[in-house]
This record gives sequence, structure tokens and C-alpha cells, in this order.
Amino acid sequence: MSRLARLLLLGATGLGAAVATERWLGSLIAAGEGPDPVMKMAIAIDAPIEAVWEAVSDIERQPLWMHEMKSVRLLTPGPAGIGSRGEADVRIFLVGVVDLVEIDVYDPPVAFGIRHVGVFAGSGRIALEALDAGRTLVRWDERLVPPLFPNLGQLVQKPILGAIFQADLERLKEMVEARHAEAIGGAGADAG
Repeated sequence: MSRLARLLLLGATGLGAAVATERWLGSLIAAGEGPDPVMKMAIAIDAPIEAVWEAVSDIERQPLWMHEMKSVRLLTPGPAGIGSRGEADVRIFLVGVVDLVEIDVYDPPVAFGIRHVGVFAGSGRIALEALDAGRTLVRWDERLVPPLFPNLGQLVQKPILGAIFQADLERLKEMVEARHAEAIGGAGADAG
């Protein structure tokens, strides 16, 4: 058997295994018995819920803390709210895609959510909870469904993207806490 024939056979075998695994996972997920494809991240931020909401809901500044989002554009006029649409240039591991999204949850200052309506399907949900007057818990649940091998793809990407999105929350924490400290310092200096 030639080298090319062996490579083709190996590729066909791998593709067949991927298709079989995709179908098997799909049947498990449909029956409610499969692995949870949702990435769940969380972080506590030392700032009031309103300050955290201001950063989370500022769509045009999200690339400051979501480093894989290179730019974002609102496609609908007016202030952001339910039904607003946008697109983001996203690049992860040298793979770029334009991510089309629509806001489907907008409940200041506690909930912000989007539906992915482009190449990738799925949803993103950010929930804020005041732990006390000066601390906020941020929970981010994200489900990204790739266009090819959606069930297998979700499981493969979950640990990788989950770690990337958790790092995004770390940057959000640093950004919000620095802004909050500056605001408190500025207010204290004005009062003195």
C-alpha cells in the first residue's frame, strides 16, 4: 500500500470515527444524558454592582477585557437593549470569524445576554449579584455551537475556551477594580 493510500485510509477512518462520535453525543444530549456543553465561569469583583454593570454592558469597550474580541460594532441604532444586534471580529488561535449576535437579555444591573446568530450558534449569559455594597459576583455562562461537528466541537472547545473566558473575567476584574479605586480616590480628594 502506498504512503498516499495509507494517509487516505487513516483520514477516512478518523472522519468516520468523528461522525460516529458526533451522532452518539447528539443522541446522549438529546436524551438529557450527555455532558453539559455550557462553559461556566465566575469571579468576585471588589466594586459595587452598578460599576460592574457599567463595564459589562458597555459593548463597544468589551474588547478591553475580552482579548479574543478584536473589535465590535453595533448594527442597530439607539441605546443597547433587547433586540440590538452587533458583530464582533473574534480571533482565537489564529482563527478569525465575524460573530453576529443579538441581545436577548438586558436587565440592568443584573443580567446581560446574547444569542450567537452567525457562523457559531449558541448563547452567552452574564449575571451579576451584589454580594454586599462593595462586592459583586459575576457569573458568565457561554455555549458556542460550531458549524461542523457541533456536539463533538462543543466538548473539545469547552476546556480551552472556558479557560480563555475565565481569563477575560480576570481582566474585567482588574479593569473595574482600578476604575472604582480611581473614582473613590477622586471623590475622596474632592471632598478633602
